[in-house]
Amino acid sequence: MPQIVRPLAVLALALAASAASAQSTLDKVKASGAIGVAYRESSIPFSYLDDKAQPVGFGFEICGRIVDEVKKATGRPDLKLNLQSVTSANRIPLLVNGTIDIECGSTTNNSDRAKQVAFAINYFYTGTRFLVRSDSGIKSLADLHGKVLVSTTGTTNFRILRTLISENKLPIELIGAKDHAEAALLVQSGRAAAFGMDDILLYGLRASSANPAELAVVGEAIQVEPYAIMLRKDDPAFKQLVDGVLAGLMKSGEFEKLYRKWFLSAIPPKGIVLNAPMGKELQDNLKALSDKPAT
Repeated sequence: MPQIVRPLAVLALALAASAASAQSTLDKVKASGAIGVAYRESSIPFSYLDDKAQPVGFGFEICGRIVDEVKKATGRPDLKLNLQSVTSANRIPLLVNGTIDIECGSTTNNSDRAKQVAFAINYFYTGTRFLVRSDSGIKSLADLHGKVLVSTTGTTNFRILRTLISENKLPIELIGAKDHAEAALLVQSGRAAAFGMDDILLYGLRASSANPAELAVVGEAIQVEPYAIMLRKDDPAFKQLVDGVLAGLMKSGEFEKLYRKWFLSAIPPKGIVLNAPMGKELQDNLKALSDKPAT
């Protein structure tokens, strides 16, 4: 079962952060005999909980391939896997202070985050759109005027929407939710008119809902951004290992098989099919192997 992180004293956090920055991830893992792997609880199909409350998903499976390579690199076949649930708000602090060592979820690789963390080769591209009730009549951002829009706190989507509303003086009330599941529930219950988030996550939430026909994903993509595995900064050896695993999967065709498994086939726990073909940006990056951030 995943470990639960308890609130720590300020001094303990400072010491942990200092130790994490002073020691490479591979040295840290080898010495401790454990690696901290972060997962999300509702980022379908990247990282989420199945019907046994165990993490699964496209990103989580890739993390498993990376852990296998870490075992080889450190000479620790007995390496313990410490699973840690994270949210949009705490994922970066927990990585920086050393609680987790890698996060394979739905994290956008952008220049602002790169001031605190590092990113591997981009492994997905998505754009901000809206989840609405099918009977709402909402088709675009303009239809949200005078209504409540929710997004997940700590995400780039929340920041982008807040800036868009503020700079254009739009009559839209933006509120925050602690996670994607809560935001979707606010829409389903009518407390928010729309949930602004990465479109692939919205498709996943819609497909896994009790009645998918009651929900729709609408609007033009506001901004296309890459997802990437998140690592600590200034750790070239670990980034090289992670990038090497991703590059190997992409060059061998194994990445495309994993993509078909999680985006085009029935996935647990309900056997839903997202039916989300690979976009051109990702197809291009299977050859470019770029870790270029969004602006």
